[in-house]
Amino acid sequence: MSDERLIYLPLGGAGEIGMNAYVYGVGKPGKERLILVDLGITFPDMDTTPGIEQILPDIAWLKKNANRLEAIFITHAHEDHIGAVAPLYADLNVPVYARAFTANIARRKMDEHGHPDSAVTVVDAWPHQVQAGPFRVGFLPISHSIPESAGLVIDTPQGRLIHSGDFKLDPGPVVGEAFDPALWAEVSQPGVKALMCDSTNVFSLHPGRSESELGPAIEALLNESTGMVVATTFASNVARLVTLAQSAQKVGRSVVLLGRAMRRMVEASIETGVIADFPGVVSPEDAVNIPRENLLVLATGSQGERRAASAQLARGKFLGIEMKPGDLFLFSSKTIPGNEREVIRIMNQLSERGIDVVDDSSGKYHVSGHANRPDLERMHDVVKPQMIIPMHGEHRHLREHAKLAQANGYVSEVATNGTMLDLSGDKPRVVDHIETGRTYVDGNIKIGALDGIVRDRIRMALNGHVTVNVIIDEEFRLLGDPWCEPMGLTDEGKSGKPLPERIEAELSAFFGRADRKLMRDDGKIDDAIRRIARQTANNEIGKKPEVTVIISRLE
Repeated sequence: MSDERLIYLPLGGAGEIGMNAYVYGVGKPGKERLILVDLGITFPDMDTTPGIEQILPDIAWLKKNANRLEAIFITHAHEDHIGAVAPLYADLNVPVYARAFTANIARRKMDEHGHPDSAVTVVDAWPHQVQAGPFRVGFLPISHSIPESAGLVIDTPQGRLIHSGDFKLDPGPVVGEAFDPALWAEVSQPGVKALMCDSTNVFSLHPGRSESELGPAIEALLNESTGMVVATTFASNVARLVTLAQSAQKVGRSVVLLGRAMRRMVEASIETGVIADFPGVVSPEDAVNIPRENLLVLATGSQGERRAASAQLARGKFLGIEMKPGDLFLFSSKTIPGNEREVIRIMNQLSERGIDVVDDSSGKYHVSGHANRPDLERMHDVVKPQMIIPMHGEHRHLREHAKLAQANGYVSEVATNGTMLDLSGDKPRVVDHIETGRTYVDGNIKIGALDGIVRDRIRMALNGHVTVNVIIDEEFRLLGDPWCEPMGLTDEGKSGKPLPERIEAELSAFFGRADRKLMRDDGKIDDAIRRIARQTANNEIGKKPEVTVIISRLE
């Protein structure tokens, strides 16, 4: 029996939706040659990660083992699969492989980080395969909500694996390849050891709908609207942008693209031949000279992003375009869990301006890019793998997907981030647990999730901040009075006196009692000032602020 093993290790995307990063390895334990499938980001929120721009997977384990890593393969160009490639590329420094559209987006991102175009290699679709150490990897076309998505066929000395990527079984995706069950069955026919499978929509009990079904409903909505229409969707959903633009063309409306991400996706689609043309586009400058009833504006910001075009239109003008009473705003998208508050805020801002808002509650203007439960079962039966490993989902999604697979006679195992599975035998076996986490992009610096920076920022947001300055002379006596400056706190407390004065008075009383020994000890002074400032603020206003102490000594 061989002493080599075949391992699967998710570093992100298993136990959460977003930040996908999956490691595969072949070789002797601890010496396996590795490949990485996808390297994505997730997005911050003001409640838990204030001020953070992006959240990347913690690749400390992979960086430590970078000399064993052969390559990175990117299934598609969604941010949660591609967004961390450029910021983390220098730590790994291995070839990146992707299909043409995905490579176009990847190279734009790499350029922003100063990496060469040559770092990303364009790969043709199956049956072409890339040799990466002991792996042979091919890109198997699959439909999703972005062009040129692919599952991966991963051939190893211990058998064939299929990594589904994000997918839906769409026979008419408008843009990109339709699902080809005959091709997937042909690829699976020699036998598939394991299928690593998207779990996002495992709780949706009805079969998924096709993108091609949306056109008539959108066209009717545009035709019935008497003012300007603004529609927002995921910028990466090029098929939806085409559906919206074609519907606008049919009813005599010109299209305006608002938002850098949306323009970039359309440009990439044209450059790589994904779409031949994009109908009826005019610039924002020219749009002001076109009657409102003849315009469809496609805007970024379907998830309520504060700086995106949709949010700016909800607050007022953006690039000279302004929504007015009688106009209509369409959310042709699904709100990702966690973004509801931001989306509702925009809806209310629009409503306050007299603008009608249409969302996807009717199911007429959006279809998901992920396979629903019946579609997952169909994929299982097309591939007929020896084992099914759920991925891309929160824990409840993974567990439900595993139960579904097991109910239909497949061996399955829930493997969350950091769980290393040995796939060498007849069933998956947990062989190790790797510490995983998150890396925050704060401004232009990467910081650890446990560094304390975000924790301190949250504490300041919740409790405010006080700076206290004291000066101590050569004789170890207080020079003047303590000086206090609160930030983010109420001016007056229950005593009716200004809060700074109350804190300063308590500190002055403390220093009036302090002996010479204490006045020599900066540590004890610091501790006392913090305690007094927090206690005084709590007594006055019911808050215990963060405190910064500055002790100056005259020599």
